[in-house]
Amino acid sequence: MEEDAVDGTAGSGGDDETIQWRRDASTSRTVRLLWAFGVGTFFAAIGTVVCWRLYRLAGEAAGGTGRTVVIALIVSLAATTLAIAGSSRTERHLERLTRRLPIDAPSGVSLHRATDAAVGTVVMGAVIGVLMGIGRYVSRNELLSVGAGPFTGLAALLVPGALIALVLASFLQSVGALDREERTIYLYEPEQAIDLTLIERVSIRQFGDVTVLRLSYAQPDGQYVQGPRRIVVPPAVARDIAALVGSEP
Repeated sequence: MEEDAVDGTAGSGGDDETIQWRRDASTSRTVRLLWAFGVGTFFAAIGTVVCWRLYRLAGEAAGGTGRTVVIALIVSLAATTLAIAGSSRTERHLERLTRRLPIDAPSGVSLHRATDAAVGTVVMGAVIGVLMGIGRYVSRNELLSVGAGPFTGLAALLVPGALIALVLASFLQSVGALDREERTIYLYEPEQAIDLTLIERVSIRQFGDVTVLRLSYAQPDGQYVQGPRRIVVPPAVARDIAALVGSEP
């Protein structure tokens, strides 16, 4: 069986009894958003530290003018990043930018991942910047008895939140096929085969455009059956699996 390179199902009707799917950042909006949030937050946190250091150094060297220049550079860089990411000629623009650099411009899947990371970095950088700015304003004007604590704390919590998002993005990825005639699920990453005749029941939990199936295995003669207890599939595949488990073999 040859797996599809794109999301969705193939052969869901007619004589073809095999349904194939791929769930990753290229085909699932949920996985893509989680990945962009996770990676973008880490880059944004690093960028915030660097930008704040430059801001202070510029202020010490040139006062208000230096700070204004740094802010203008940051805004310009962010705007340029968003403009390139949103352009229909992103790859061509990157080729021009990297022409004189000792690196190759990303293309294909790498380009999409780089674009998502760049947009995520700009968005989360803006969020962190706003939280830190509000905290600084509140602290200077003594608007809260706790000072900037709630805002800086929320900004700091974004980092472990990003780690959780990356773990979820990894968990929600899957590549596989459902052979309805053989009543078998084939998972490719890692390679596993699940015999549906050994499944007593399934429970379905949907998160965005992905579905998590919890599998309950039968125990013939009291023997433990090895196999994954939770798998991720597209909603249409989940319904087919539930129908097969609920029907007589």
